[in-house]
Amino acid sequence: MTEARKHRSLTDPTAMRALAHPARLAILNRLQAEGPCTATEVAEVIGVTPSAASYHLRMLAKYGFVEDAPARGDGRERLWRSSSVGLSVAPDPDDGPDVRSAKEFLIKALRDQAADEVTRAMENMERESLEWREAALFNRAVLLVDADELKRLNERIDELLAPYKTTVRDRADAPPGARIAEAQINLFPRARRRPHGLPSDA
Repeated sequence: MTEARKHRSLTDPTAMRALAHPARLAILNRLQAEGPCTATEVAEVIGVTPSAASYHLRMLAKYGFVEDAPARGDGRERLWRSSSVGLSVAPDPDDGPDVRSAKEFLIKALRDQAADEVTRAMENMERESLEWREAALFNRAVLLVDADELKRLNERIDELLAPYKTTVRDRADAPPGARIAEAQINLFPRARRRPHGLPSDA
């Protein structure tokens, strides 16, 4: 098993807005899930032309999200892989307006992509084997915690998931039957609901 990657906290508004493009998020997801590939291979999966895939890959590389991968075969094709540094994005009280706006934009794009994965998984669940249906979990829990407890819980969950991440786990070490799965974790303080007020008699 390889060592866990360091994480890069995103703070550049231009880089975050570049990453938030749906096609680029799909490309990065493809590289993280399946490993190095060419622009043509990416294009076939995400539904764009090879030239468009090449453009998006170059933009991702410009901001350090992807990088060249070692060549295979005769070395004529350019291979890409996700960056060797993991990414994280989170609101910070010290964020300026531009950074805050870019983070919100990227987080929403990531959440939209995550919701799409859940929808596709649910639509496909009947076609899954019994063992995979029993292993899957779509859960929601309401917690009573303080800020420090929520932070520690996040750290513990990350520690549990880390050895299984595709960017960390050597595929040769995975057991037979291992396949790409996804964990979606959201830990946040609920916003207080404002009273709707009484309906007007007018």
